[in-house]
Amino acid sequence: MRLIRQMLILLGLGFMAVSATAAVGNPENGKEYKLLERPQSVESGKKIEVVEFFGYFCPHCNALEPLLAEWVKKQGDNIVFKRVHVNFHGLTSQQKLYYSLEAMGKIDEFHVKVFNAYHVDRNRLQTDADVMEFVTKSGIDKQKFLDVYNSFAIQSKVSRAAQLMTAFQIDSVPMIAVDGRYITAPAMAAVTMGRVTEQVQNQAVFPVLDWLLAKVQKEKSPTAVVTDSAKAVVKKK
Repeated sequence: MRLIRQMLILLGLGFMAVSATAAVGNPENGKEYKLLERPQSVESGKKIEVVEFFGYFCPHCNALEPLLAEWVKKQGDNIVFKRVHVNFHGLTSQQKLYYSLEAMGKIDEFHVKVFNAYHVDRNRLQTDADVMEFVTKSGIDKQKFLDVYNSFAIQSKVSRAAQLMTAFQIDSVPMIAVDGRYITAPAMAAVTMGRVTEQVQNQAVFPVLDWLLAKVQKEKSPTAVVTDSAKAVVKKK
């Protein structure tokens, strides 16, 4: 019975994933994604910049994290992936923790552990003392961490995060920006599906992201440029 139950669960998850993919096969601006009125500059070269706006305090970000990490890994060199830790509840300590780990080259090792500290171990990371409790338990060099945590560079990162939130019109998390122009989120991706589970919403966002990446790639391709130029010449004639 247990094996049958597990198989049914797997089949159900597979069905939800297929349903999510089918439902967002042709995303629309204003529904599954939003085109920013003022595009933001990107520094990703030929690659496409993808930015996740998130917060360690956010249960939805926590639920999305493993799926997003898997998707980013599949993209390989096609994208430049970045994160921006938002500050909705005065939790500057969480922002500084994220940017400190990032600056120390330890974010890959500790990113999920911070989520677990908040959502599993109930360390709310609301104060510097809470952050240092996490650092101590994690075996990170406390003095090196403090030097980074209290640095001007990290304060600048926090200030920059506020600017980016305004520029990208971030009013909830998780939200994901593509190429400095497009914004989507699990809730947006599933907007036409009615009432669905968070898991279905999370599955739905990846076809939208894939569609946006393909759209940007097409716009950036030399063929598209030549075609546009040719159309301009024909129009002049």
